[in-house]
Amino acid sequence: MSESKLKKETTIAEALKLKPQIAPILMSKGMHCLGCVIAHGETIGQAAEVHGLDADELIKELNEV
Repeated sequence: MSESKLKKETTIAEALKLKPQIAPILMSKGMHCLGCVIAHGETIGQAAEVHGLDADELIKELNEV
């Protein structure tokens, strides 16, 4: 079975469903609203931009987990 890779277009909610173990990483980056309504529609790329992070670096880090 191939492992799902997260992308910038993956929503926070989808990412957490696929890889719940990434929650502490997101929290450490200042993304504390993981369960809120915004997380259901906001992509990892959008969240990275809002939090002043490099989206590509964040995706790489999350996919390494």
